[in-house]
Amino acid sequence: MGDIGTQGLRDIAAAIGLLTRLPVGQGGAAARGARAAWAFPVAGLVVGTLAGLVGTLALWLGLPAGLVAALVLAAQALATGALHEDGLADTADGLWGGWDRAARLAIMKDSRTGAYGAIALVLTTLARFAALEPLIAAGLLWPALLVAPAFARGAMAWVMAVLPPARADGLSRGVGRPGKAGWAALGLGTLWALILIGGAGLVLALAGFAAAAALALVARAKIGGQTGDILGAACVLAEIGGLAALTALI
Repeated sequence: MGDIGTQGLRDIAAAIGLLTRLPVGQGGAAARGARAAWAFPVAGLVVGTLAGLVGTLALWLGLPAGLVAALVLAAQALATGALHEDGLADTADGLWGGWDRAARLAIMKDSRTGAYGAIALVLTTLARFAALEPLIAAGLLWPALLVAPAFARGAMAWVMAVLPPARADGLSRGVGRPGKAGWAALGLGTLWALILIGGAGLVLALAGFAAAAALALVARAKIGGQTGDILGAACVLAEIGGLAALTALI
């Protein structure tokens, strides 16, 4: 049992080290690879908690809900190094900027951001802001931030499990496919949502999953699988879907 617990802690450290800029090291991420994917929701919980603390301080200072939402989004981006947003921009540029699979993958590997990527960043940031602001105004800052980021990273791990790597190199190929660990991450994210917010958590999970699954279908059709950029985009879209569902419920 001790070895299992120790490995679990190492997997959590690996997930946090891989998905955030927090100074925990990689925690054996290179060795464990995708087998640590079950812990991706824990990394999302950490990011959401840090953003929630920023939001709570902003509310205590008397700032309006809109400005609090902007600060929360900034805190999340700082905590992750905008890793997922960068993937979203590259995904939009590649999937819609290339005429064939090879061109799409080449565009996604290019670090420059094109028109599709810029538009995607603007629209998704606006969507996250528009979903967060009413939740914060309704006193639901913590339920939103403790659930949506965690579930989104579980959905990301699921996409990683069900789609093969689209290229022979890159982060996704190096980490590997999580298999059961990806499904476990999705289950953990869903269970966490149900525990914290009950039936609303199921609605959040269904909406977030639908967003990630839709992207997975497009990625399979256009490039034959997933890349690190696709996974980052899946995370952002799943979070937007979940937040939008919560907003609709209120």
